[in-house]
Amino acid sequence: MKTDLSALKFNQLTVVAVTALAVLTRQPWLAALLGLAMLAGAVWPQRSPMKWLYRMVGQPLGLKPEIVEESPEAHHFAQGVGGVFLLASALAAFAGAGVLSAVLGVSVIALALLNLTARICVGCLMYFQYRMLRFRLNR
Repeated sequence: MKTDLSALKFNQLTVVAVTALAVLTRQPWLAALLGLAMLAGAVWPQRSPMKWLYRMVGQPLGLKPEIVEESPEAHHFAQGVGGVFLLASALAAFAGAGVLSAVLGVSVIALALLNLTARICVGCLMYFQYRMLRFRLNR
């Protein structure tokens, strides 16, 4: 299976920018919208709104695909985890728990930046731990 590293980087930059905007302007609908888009991409990768945005915005800006031989499953899982965190952030804000909302949003920003700058994907590590646990339980 193949993964486009350029699309992943574009995705991470988008997550950082939109989440930061949502947290700083206290607009939970932005976090909810991004969270839904990320979850949709995790569940239906072929119809991912983030991949569509990459094709419509990233590639015309000159980003070129950087295809590597790597399974995208872990990245889809990580994207789903980020989407859940962003939806939880939005729900917390709508419920009046502004501090919790901000903490969840900043956590997503920090993890996306960690992946972007150090290539450490915490959601991917969670995915591999989950797979190992399933393997051990099914033996």
